[in-house]
Parts: sequence; C-alpha cells; structure tokens
Amino acid sequence: MTENVSLAPFTTLGVGGPAKRLVRVIHLDELREALVTEEPVLILGGGSNLVVRDAGFAGLVIQIGIDKVQITKSSMRSEHAVVVAHAGVVWDDLVAQMVSAGYAGLECLSGIPGLVGATPMQNVGAYGQEVADTILFVRALDRTTGELVEIEGRDCGFGYRTSRFRGSDRHVIVEVAFGLSTSRVSAPIKYAELARELGVAEAERAPLEVVRDTVIRLRRGKGMVLDPGDPESRSAGSFFTNPIVDAATRAGFESRIDHGRYPSWPAGDGLTKLAAGWLIERAGFSKGYTRGRVGISHKHALALVNRGGGTATELLALAREIQDGVHERLGVELHPEPTIV
Repeated sequence: MTENVSLAPFTTLGVGGPAKRLVRVIHLDELREALVTEEPVLILGGGSNLVVRDAGFAGLVIQIGIDKVQITKSSMRSEHAVVVAHAGVVWDDLVAQMVSAGYAGLECLSGIPGLVGATPMQNVGAYGQEVADTILFVRALDRTTGELVEIEGRDCGFGYRTSRFRGSDRHVIVEVAFGLSTSRVSAPIKYAELARELGVAEAERAPLEVVRDTVIRLRRGKGMVLDPGDPESRSAGSFFTNPIVDAATRAGFESRIDHGRYPSWPAGDGLTKLAAGWLIERAGFSKGYTRGRVGISHKHALALVNRGGGTATELLALAREIQDGVHERLGVELHPEPTIV
C-alpha cells in the first residue's frame, strides 16, 4: 500500500492528480480484503480509457494484477473453445495469444491498449467486432455481498460502448470467459475499411494473422497504437463515442449541412449512428488543432492528445470546446468515451 501516488503515470494521457492510497493485488483474497473500506474505490486497469482530474482521487485505487489465462475445449477436434482470462491480463497479449493459437473472434480487436477486466465495462469494440460478440460470462466480486458471482453475457446489458458495469461500482470484474472458434481464418469481416485493406468482400474471411497485422497497421496510422516514439499515441484513444440520433435530430443535422453526403449507419428503431470524427472536422476542428499543451491528434480527429506537460483541466476544456462547437454548428451532442474521475 502506498499513499499520495500520482496517477498521471498510470494513464496513457499522462494527466491527473494523486490517489490518496494505491494498492496492487495479485490474489482474489487480497482484492476482497482491499475492498473492505469506507473510502471511495477506483479500480485501475491499463489507464487507456481514463481521465483523472487534476485534484486526483480522494480514496483507494486498486490495481488488479491477476493475469492467468485458461483455455478449454470439449475435445481435440472441437470447433469451439472457452477462454477464461483474469482481469489483469494485458488485452492485446491475449489477442495475440489467441491468434497464434488459432482461435478466432478477437482478431479485429488487436492493438487496443488496456487490461481484460476493463473490456466488458464499455463493451470494447473496433473494426466490426465487440467483446459482447464472444463473452460467455463474467465473474465478479459483488461488493454488496462479498460473493463471487457469475453473470452470463446476455445479462451484462451490453450496448454500444456500454454495459451494466459502466457507471456502477457494485461489481469488480475478476475474470472474463470468451467463446471462440477453432479456426485459422477470421470471423466474417464486417467493417468496410478493413475489408478493403484485406482485399476481401464484406462478410468474407481472411487469415487470422493477416487480419491482426492489418488492424494494427490501420490503428498505428491513426495514432491508436501505444508507441513511446509516437507523440500522437499519447491519448485515450477515441475521446468521443459516435453519436446515435433520432429522426428529428438527424433531420435538423441534415438541414445544417444542406443535405450533403455524410457517413452514417442504421442503429435500429429509427435511430442513426453518425461518425463523431467527421462531425468534429465538419464543425471546424481539424486534425492537429491545438490549445496550449493539448490538442487533437494530427492523425485522427477523435483522439485528444497531451502534447507535453498538459493537465486534465486543459484537456477537458478542449473536449468541452469541441462538444459545444459541434452542438452549436451541427445540432448533435457528443459524449466522452473515457471514464472521467
């Protein structure tokens, strides 16, 4: 247990004040013991989807370091496998391991930073895949009872970048079980950009290793792969979710752009998903836009970056400026994707 620990080095953005106390646990019993506290608790993963305000966190920060992976198959010839990964496993290490071993279902989620335990929280997704596609169940400590509970995937409340766990501190995820296919080729490719890069039609498949390499190359080109040598990767990934709007909001938005063409996707029930990055640029915030020590990545309009010495206050002020600008000029609300503490 350490006290008054700066949280900035534990986040990919490198901003944020101190935690009152911080502890790293490597056993379930240690986690149970740490959770017996009257203080506010923050579970810290890889810090890649987290913005800590400059005042810090006046409570206990717990890092879960349990990092085991177990793979089971019903038989040697089984077409499916159950992969149980503990919360402290590095996400991209797990994806690399699955691709190498010939298990399909996670390959499009390559290159995403963070730990396994955080992936169900916001239903991590990219290039046409989401963890909800393969999660069989989640094991978590229920803080109200102290018991270890198993929650099936269909009961996790998964939605676009959300779940029943986001915004709630009741459950602390300790294990995630994935149902994967035994295959050397990918799941059907659903994302047009990735299909083009792979040279396949949408819904076709490609070799797992090729898909992984292609996804990482695409992400790297957008500054979305953590790289100490690339200052554009000093971000929290996509800072805003793609907004999902109703018909009235869409009509108002279209009237402001003279019904020009724009990227969009059906979102069910008469709703439409718009591209947040396109909206940001259309509202006048171009790649490379800078305010002091923070700015928009030169590579991707959705990534806000710390250009060196920036503070959480500066970063959140920039985010607010972008939100206000998009709403004023296009009539669409943007919402942050990272957790803001």
